Amino acid sequence: MTTMTTITTRTVEYPADGLTMVGHLALPAGAGHRPAVLVGPEGTGLNDFQRRRADALAELGYVALAFDIHGGRWFTDPQEMLARVTPLLADPGRMRDIGHAALDVLRAEPRTDPDRIAAVGYGTGGAIALELGRDGVDLRAIGTVNALTTGRPGEAARIRCPVWAGVGSEDPIMPPAQRDAFAAEMQAAGVDWRLTVYGGALHAFHHPPVDQTVLPGIGHHPLHARRAWHDVVGLLTECLPVPE
Repeated sequence: MTTMTTITTRTVEYPADGLTMVGHLALPAGAGHRPAVLVGPEGTGLNDFQRRRADALAELGYVALAFDIHGGRWFTDPQEMLARVTPLLADPGRMRDIGHAALDVLRAEPRTDPDRIAAVGYGTGGAIALELGRDGVDLRAIGTVNALTTGRPGEAARIRCPVWAGVGSEDPIMPPAQRDAFAAEMQAAGVDWRLTVYGGALHAFHHPPVDQTVLPGIGHHPLHARRAWHDVVGLLTECLPVPE
């Protein structure tokens, strides 16, 4: 367990997808119930970037769980990552199971207000957040970056909260046709949805450069990364305000 200036963090282990997941829980200062946020990582897995995002949310007053999707692994080989992530993204049931397992951990934390939870995710973690919504989970907001995945027919109607999504205009993994399909699904389901397109940005534009091989079409955009984080915080401020 680590105590920072105003927050406390700890590692949490829990079972999901046949693996032992290793999440990162960040708690705000104080002792009372607080609204809570799930933070899902991109396809490479949970790393310090997402852990710091959970810490930043705790500094804003949220209980935050950066959840794991690969049993403690972080992939540096993109082909190895794709071998795991591609079938996962094609299986809504598996994604929901991973999301529910993390949600159970977050709800079990005594500081969490179980009736005030949002889900934010990047890439694969964003797809999992959307699947929780399509599964009818009572969330206050869903925010995704680089995740415009569509679901099984009709299930978006189960989404019970506002949805915000951000994507780079030059993202070849989430191209205009995918943006259109996502928008059509949300609109047909009557979801309160927003889509922000960041001009000139590639896939995973939010993530700082790392020392690893990356797939074509991936690149960091520092300005839009800051803007996307600002938009995520704005979504939470609107839909899941922290009590005074």
